[in-house]
Amino acid sequence: MPKHTLAIFKARSFSSPCALLAGLLATLLMTISVSASAQTVTNSGMDSLERFVSETRSGRADFVQTVTSPARTGEAPRVKKSSGTFEFSRPNRFRFFYQKPFEQTIVADGETLWLHDVDLNQVTARKLAQVLNGTPAAVIAAAANLKGLQADFTLSALPEKAGLQWVMATPKTRDGQVQNISVGFRVTAQGSELASLDILDSFGQRSVMTFSRFEANPTFSPSHFQFKPPAGADVLRQ
Repeated sequence: MPKHTLAIFKARSFSSPCALLAGLLATLLMTISVSASAQTVTNSGMDSLERFVSETRSGRADFVQTVTSPARTGEAPRVKKSSGTFEFSRPNRFRFFYQKPFEQTIVADGETLWLHDVDLNQVTARKLAQVLNGTPAAVIAAAANLKGLQADFTLSALPEKAGLQWVMATPKTRDGQVQNISVGFRVTAQGSELASLDILDSFGQRSVMTFSRFEANPTFSPSHFQFKPPAGADVLRQ
């Protein structure tokens, strides 16, 4: 699996090409409101984060992911784009389906993280508990409340930008590849809507995911987040 697909859920212990992204997705927000007369910290961002975590028990959206790697000497930064769909159901169940430029699937069934590279006909499987902590996926699909997020992340308020409310989440554990995560929310009449995920890893690579057509609390069948390796696929268990 190309490196750009791994930026949401990074885990350095994955050793296949799927690996640099086999640790992917967590966190949300707090806002600084600046007035002409003075700077005032508001609770609107934190309120939105709390509403998203507590009220959005499942969701689906389309996404576009842009990964920018640090520039080499004398060269411009390398940029790769991909797109697909994202679905989740708390706790600990989610599916990223990359449609372009290569077809790949990342599925968490509550116990195991599965990565399927169609071109290689290869599946990598690992215990979810070993790779989920400190990743963007932990916030989006695992945390049940704000206190749960604060146990794993240091949350820092960021200014409102592009009409979104933001928070930076820094993992408290230092053994992963994620350096920090900024999550942006759009406030609507229906609640807090996931709009953007901006991830910086320890190698200086930046991955930005932009979500669209977000649907809150769709109903999924019990089998929706199960994964069965295709016949003939090479299965690597770690």
